[in-house]
Amino acid sequence: MSIKPLVILPDPILRKVSKPIERVDQPLQKLADDMLETMYEAPGIGLAAIQIGEPLRLLVIDVAGKDEPKEPRVFINPQILWRSDEPNVYEEGCLSIPDYYAEVERPKRVRVSYLDREGKESEIEADGLLATCLQHEIDHLNGVLFIDHISRLKRDMVIRKFKKLAKEKAQSGARL
Repeated sequence: MSIKPLVILPDPILRKVSKPIERVDQPLQKLADDMLETMYEAPGIGLAAIQIGEPLRLLVIDVAGKDEPKEPRVFINPQILWRSDEPNVYEEGCLSIPDYYAEVERPKRVRVSYLDREGKESEIEADGLLATCLQHEIDHLNGVLFIDHISRLKRDMVIRKFKKLAKEKAQSGARL
């Protein structure tokens, strides 16, 4: 397994819609393992393949608490089948938007179909943090970021900040 570099805002790849996975094979399973290692190292609770530059409909999640055993989950071609009408608000962050957090309202529960790590068709009904995390990561597969769910004013401020940081990083790298 290996840790992959994270794609950071304002990289335009984050806005790409990811392609469905045609075949579950060993290279895909290795990619999922690499994603889990990258997510744990970051540290985070979810990671979509697009966040490491792979525009594939693949995501990994582990919402186990710090003192709980790890519960890594792999979702291939996940699709939301149903959303509850009842809302839930969580303070969200994103490995591709480091050190920025905002409250986001999403449906409290979802039902998601997906292929598991072995390629078996599966379905999960999730609530709470797992439901929020699934929605956040599936958004990534559709080119949507959590900041798209906050006010335009706040979103524009975040985007400006990250564009400025990227420009400063590029300029300092050019001087080395």
